[in-house]
Amino acid sequence: MSYIKQPQHIERASFAIIREIIARERPDFQFQDIWQEKIILRAIHTSADFDWLDILHFSAGAAEHIAGALSRGCTLYTDTTMALSGINKTALARLGGNIACYIGDAGIAEQASAQGITRSMAAVDFVVERAGRQPDDSLFVFGNAPTALFRLLEHVERSGYRPAGAIGVPVGFVGASESKQALAESAVPCIAALGRKGGSNIAAAIVNAILYQLREA
Repeated sequence: MSYIKQPQHIERASFAIIREIIARERPDFQFQDIWQEKIILRAIHTSADFDWLDILHFSAGAAEHIAGALSRGCTLYTDTTMALSGINKTALARLGGNIACYIGDAGIAEQASAQGITRSMAAVDFVVERAGRQPDDSLFVFGNAPTALFRLLEHVERSGYRPAGAIGVPVGFVGASESKQALAESAVPCIAALGRKGGSNIAAAIVNAILYQLREA
């Protein structure tokens, strides 16, 4: 049986096929810039879903703004260990960046239980309170928890907290679409998946697409 075994060859062949399908089935589609192209192509590569051509929202200058934060060695906060696991730590470390997920922290679980909120909400509270509610270089990456995204936006609205940006792609049926629409309409530089689709794998793919483009630039 003959098949491609080398990982880099598999990836190159995959992206070539994706481009061929877009050219054939969406001949009029134009990427706005290199950032949008790299991010959407990697989202398609991760999911085999071409809906990402239409449902991934970029606020004005968001990709460049998030790339700038990453290039300065910002800290990423994810809502799941799956998103954390999927982000390329080597590429992030080359830029001096850090990554954290507090969803499994015992103190976060206790705080969530005491307040009757989700652990992902308590984790956002912890990050924002530690930052002193001041603008900072934190980048939030949400692929699973709409409540985390809603909570971040509450802090932005009520206290003036301003993170470097947010990648909001929670998947699901309860609050997922609404939370991402709220993010898209906010002042936070963001990349958001409109509608129900998303997931931690897509969140990681978006971050990796930006990291790889920074590496190639």
